[in-house]
Amino acid sequence: MKRLYILLAGIAACAVLAAPASAATSLVTGNVTAGSLSISTAATPIFGVALNGINQVATYTVPTTVIDATGSDAGWNLTVSSTPFTDGSFVLADDASHITGVASSCDTTCTPLTNAIGYPLSIPADASVVKYFSAEIGEGAGKWTNTPTIAVDVPANTHVGAYTSTLTLAAVSGP
Repeated sequence: MKRLYILLAGIAACAVLAAPASAATSLVTGNVTAGSLSISTAATPIFGVALNGINQVATYTVPTTVIDATGSDAGWNLTVSSTPFTDGSFVLADDASHITGVASSCDTTCTPLTNAIGYPLSIPADASVVKYFSAEIGEGAGKWTNTPTIAVDVPANTHVGAYTSTLTLAAVSGP
């Protein structure tokens, strides 16, 4: 008899587990909105040259943060323009600056990219805008550190002074 009670209790437990009393479903919607394409830097680059009677090349870097949060897969490119290096009285040549290379690395989850721009690349000091880096369509989403290395030609006959130039970097949609 004891076996019969155990058997009946087991059958009743299986029946309770097999059929839920009720169920509900819910459709969940998540809205993902576009962010922006941006470039920023906190860099205040500086270079120094000690005149020695021969032409020299000084270099500096401009670490930037590039963020493609557009969700568009449109790709992007980076541009640069420059004003002449001047100390107020003297000016370096308009073709004194050129980019020798660009290091790029992903800071957060990114879509891999391949930069198709070759170096060295001249930066005319006449406010011309020059494309210096690109991410093709379907590439470059995420947050990147992008660091161009810029060389400045300093002729042996340059006058002593503190030369300054304004470098303008921009991020533009499309490769």
